[in-house]
Amino acid sequence: MKTKLSSPRLSRGGFTLTELLVVIAIIGILAGMLLPVLAKVPDKAKKMKAKAEMADLVNAINAYDTDYGRFPMTSGAGSEQYFAGTNDFTCGYVQNPQTGVTWLGINSGWTYGNNSNVVAILMDLTTYPNGLPTQNINHQKNPKQVKYLNAKLSGDPGTGSQPLGGVDNNGIYRDPWGNPYVITMNSSYNEQGTKDFFYSTKNVSQQSGTAGYNGLFNPVDNNGNGDHFLYHGKVMVWSAGPDKQVDPNANATVGLNKDNVVSW
Repeated sequence: MKTKLSSPRLSRGGFTLTELLVVIAIIGILAGMLLPVLAKVPDKAKKMKAKAEMADLVNAINAYDTDYGRFPMTSGAGSEQYFAGTNDFTCGYVQNPQTGVTWLGINSGWTYGNNSNVVAILMDLTTYPNGLPTQNINHQKNPKQVKYLNAKLSGDPGTGSQPLGGVDNNGIYRDPWGNPYVITMNSSYNEQGTKDFFYSTKNVSQQSGTAGYNGLFNPVDNNGNGDHFLYHGKVMVWSAGPDKQVDPNANATVGLNKDNVVSW
């Protein structure tokens, strides 16, 4: 007599509620670990772009200085050279996106509101994208008509709350986050180095004694307790970075200054 063999029990398909909850929890943990990393990717790419654009600016200014024996600045009454006097010249500014307050000591007597004149000379623009004449009309500041700088024209009117990066319609060269690049040139031709309006201060740059952050140094004050931190080079370009803000009362490695991008 043949006996009928019992068939093996079939495997049960699907997940239990407990198993689903475990999987969901694991996915949540992984997402929590990855999201902060992924959020930093766009800013990292923008910082690399800013570094490249700042390097182009530095190279363009140095090339202009080599050809003409001077920096790309305007001269005469009310000019950039007039505001700079015997000091090094800083142009550009930082605008706080929360308060709308523009900061860079524009009325200090040796800074200028934006970088449009410098950019117009380097790009050999006789009119801005908005059609208005530049200080380089008839190529008088760049008679060789050399395009030292090839920057992207953004087409941005420069009047909105979130301006684009690139050269806007007013001729202002903005970083990838929309703030104008801050440019300082050694127009005093001080052989000790270049003095930037922001990074020259001890609050921002003093690390220990006369040694400063970002390779800056203070050759004037024996203990470094003065606002004379210099860069050993002719041109400094920097950006306020992703947060678009700076703090003149904090050192270069903390708080609002930590994410600043510098050319040196």
